[in-house]
Amino acid sequence: MKLEVGDRYDSVIQNSDLVSRDLSWLKFNERVLDQAKKHHRTVFEKLKFLAITASNLDEFFMIRVGSLYNYLDYDKERIDYSGLREEPFKSRLMKDCQVFHQDQHHHFTQQVLPQLHQEGTLLCNTSKLSTEEQEKVTQYFQRAIYPMLTPMVYDGYRTFPILMNKLLVFGVVTTSPGERKDMRKLSFVQIPANIPRFFEVERDGALLLIPIEEVIRENIVSLFRNVEIEAVSLFRITRNGDFTLEESEDMDANFLEEVKRKLMERKTGRVVRIEIEEGYSKWMLNSLLERWNLKMDSVFLVKRSSMIDFTGLWQIVGNKKFRDRLPQIPEPVKPLSYQEEGRADIFEILKEKDILLHHPYNNIEPILDLIEKAAEDPDVMAIKMTIYRLAKESRITKALLRAAENGKHVSVLFEVKARFDEENNIREAKKLQKAGCFVIYGITHLKTHTKLLLIVKKDSNEITRFVHLGSGNYNEDTSRLYTDIGLMTTNEVLANDVSEFFNVITGHSMPSQYKNLITAPRDMRNQLIEFIEQEAENARNGLPSGIFIKVNSLEDSEIIYALYRASQSGVTIKLIVRGICCLRPGRQGLSENIEVISIVGDFLEHSRIYHFHNNGQTRTYAGSADMMVRSFDKRLESLFKVDAPLLEKQLMNILAFNLRDNVNAYVMQEDGSYLPKSPKEGEEVFNVHQEFFNLDPEKVAQVQLVG
Repeated sequence: MKLEVGDRYDSVIQNSDLVSRDLSWLKFNERVLDQAKKHHRTVFEKLKFLAITASNLDEFFMIRVGSLYNYLDYDKERIDYSGLREEPFKSRLMKDCQVFHQDQHHHFTQQVLPQLHQEGTLLCNTSKLSTEEQEKVTQYFQRAIYPMLTPMVYDGYRTFPILMNKLLVFGVVTTSPGERKDMRKLSFVQIPANIPRFFEVERDGALLLIPIEEVIRENIVSLFRNVEIEAVSLFRITRNGDFTLEESEDMDANFLEEVKRKLMERKTGRVVRIEIEEGYSKWMLNSLLERWNLKMDSVFLVKRSSMIDFTGLWQIVGNKKFRDRLPQIPEPVKPLSYQEEGRADIFEILKEKDILLHHPYNNIEPILDLIEKAAEDPDVMAIKMTIYRLAKESRITKALLRAAENGKHVSVLFEVKARFDEENNIREAKKLQKAGCFVIYGITHLKTHTKLLLIVKKDSNEITRFVHLGSGNYNEDTSRLYTDIGLMTTNEVLANDVSEFFNVITGHSMPSQYKNLITAPRDMRNQLIEFIEQEAENARNGLPSGIFIKVNSLEDSEIIYALYRASQSGVTIKLIVRGICCLRPGRQGLSENIEVISIVGDFLEHSRIYHFHNNGQTRTYAGSADMMVRSFDKRLESLFKVDAPLLEKQLMNILAFNLRDNVNAYVMQEDGSYLPKSPKEGEEVFNVHQEFFNLDPEKVAQVQLVG
């Protein structure tokens, strides 16, 4: 079907032209699991990726499956991009989740565990221990674990206990001596989250790891004296964590209280998944299914040879290092010595030139140094920034506290709706507020996801504004693991744009336009579509064209159809989409000029870059926004234009390197599946997560992206 400008999914396009968002996400987690299957990886790396897949899946059930149940439970209509309604889609989704679950556990038991044993680390139960070792375990149970366990019985006299989200739980079926089977009782023993997942025993240079559930199982009789134990079943539940604030115009005064109330509700949210060990009590499971209104497709069976909850593998991974390369200091900042006192002045460097940081290949220290120096510099008058997620021991917070103590004006927008970081952000924001900072706890109806920093400094009679704009969080922990883009500049055009945007965020201002900033929810979708349609027009007129985009997710249907139209006009489109991609590439007559790859490897690809050829008058942007409905309509986002020729070349080189990768890249097929991209015969291996440590500045300056 030939598309025209203005054609949309809900008017002329068939559902088969789009890939389901949730099914696409499962494909992404399959690519993460594939990292645990790579032969070149150490066993500890494989454990790391298994733990990541488990954590990913937990969040998927809490948010995406939880959201689906919000429709099912309240009889609300929902049609997936696959064209399926709520119940049929849930059946399809659970089927695919079950297949993934089986693949995950099969790989763990058949491949990873044997390799781990060869490395001298053995997962075992207490039966594999010597008498002396068993005595150590018994003492550990009696002294450290037994006092923390609380059996909770459920019967006609006691209400059903609140079972916590993502904790291991023993369901124990008991009867009193001489009682009939129908007089059985059900008790629950939750394993507290602050108990280490494994008890460690050293033996002749080897390390024996006894799962904590095995330690408790061996001694559980001590919690149920003088009764008969009929069955002991280990399970774990996942609850709906997807909440929506019932925001209204008059709720501002109670905003924090509303967030706190929703966080409490999350602890008792609807159960959406049960993971349970084989050999379970059918009577107990049937009771749970009836109580939580679940079907068997929401029950995930785990063999005794495996383990429930692979996130516990982080204890084994521990402090193992997976990289032999350290982040570099970018060339313009090389005079700075981050190991010695008497550093060069970051303010003076930025007055001379802009700095483009590419994390984790570039160190985050220049940003931290800028904020910390600003906190102490008597000539700095104001610091403004947005915060979405912070490191646990954040240097950012400490610097802002010092700035406030030193009498500077500090304005901070803390997004307290940042999913799963709500409590930490509220706590940190209150610290700053008590120190005298001007703190905003988010914007009603919107989530502030943009990453901006503005520092105002007076030198003699001159005012200079130092700006940082980025794609990633101000988080020194994740900066070592996520690939992100950050621009440090004193460019007056961008400084004006950022100042205007802060006035929008903190006050009541509606600037007529920005020069080098594109913002959401105001105009980002329309602006990007305008850029895409310009490329299509250029192609129709025989002019050079090309679209190169790197994002985490592509889900917005209006953007997708704009890309389809551009493809039909002859525009070459290359997309680097790490996770969700609802666009179908390579479909004849629709998208044959579109290629999609996903990069999944040592680092989490998190940077967003948009490059449009524009007949040689290139437009290149970076920033915080993915191409999703939530990014365009429900978030405060920003994309910043990079005009400086060399810095633009650096962004283009990032795109070029990603497209060359043949180690971490997966090529999306028209049916929504992915195939690994391998070196062709005679082609050199190109690992993007290694090559960025070896950049040749001269080659970067010559890079070209042509359609």
